[in-house]
Amino acid sequence: MYDPVSDPVSDPVMPVALRNVVYAVKGKRLIDGLTISLAPGTRTVIMGPNGAGKSLTLRLLQGLILPDSGAIRWGGAETPAPRRHDVAMVFQRPILLRRSVAANLRHALGVYGIKGAEQASRIDALLGMGGLGALRHRPARVLSSGEQQRLSLVRALAGSPRLLLLDEPTANLDPASTQAIEALVNRAHEGGTKIVFVTHDRDQAARLADDVVFMQDGKALESAKAEVFFARPATEAARAYLEGRLFITEEN
Repeated sequence: MYDPVSDPVSDPVMPVALRNVVYAVKGKRLIDGLTISLAPGTRTVIMGPNGAGKSLTLRLLQGLILPDSGAIRWGGAETPAPRRHDVAMVFQRPILLRRSVAANLRHALGVYGIKGAEQASRIDALLGMGGLGALRHRPARVLSSGEQQRLSLVRALAGSPRLLLLDEPTANLDPASTQAIEALVNRAHEGGTKIVFVTHDRDQAARLADDVVFMQDGKALESAKAEVFFARPATEAARAYLEGRLFITEEN
């Protein structure tokens, strides 16, 4: 039987690297010489204060925006955007079609060229994985916030992506819904999907992260194993962030 997180469309090993990436709006650098490497097969959590560039980094990785300079390398090849099947993204606020739960999945699978009996099998598998089977005919936009986010996540997994980007997907959810989303993320990770997860929640980061990238002012100030980052952050900015203190840079 089809399993959306253990039947990848291609080799899951795909390192990703950003090298000196710059993205500016009206002359202001919102991403400023960003250099990070994302190892395959791990759960990378990106942390940092508001305005650090975390969400923009995900949008660059997804190809929703393009860098003004620098390079993004996918599996060793330099390209501004990944292939359609390679990367999927889940936003903080679910973006769902005005259709039923099942129809949202059907549309996503159709985009990937999956039709007929295979499409029906995948819809059943995705609904089961998200605990949404009893809601398959319900309009997606009348679901609870947690149900909508579960639908967004299993829809993102419909194409068996090698890289899953999550932009604070549990920020507005209750503890039970947060736990359900984290379980789905971990299941995807166990199936070989690379995870990049943005969160402000230190406890959540500690639960999920294999490694942490800490950003400030559009730059990556630290990149370390999770246990090292939380025990011994290397920069004063990261220490202040983890302690809930305001850190003022010289530029500010």
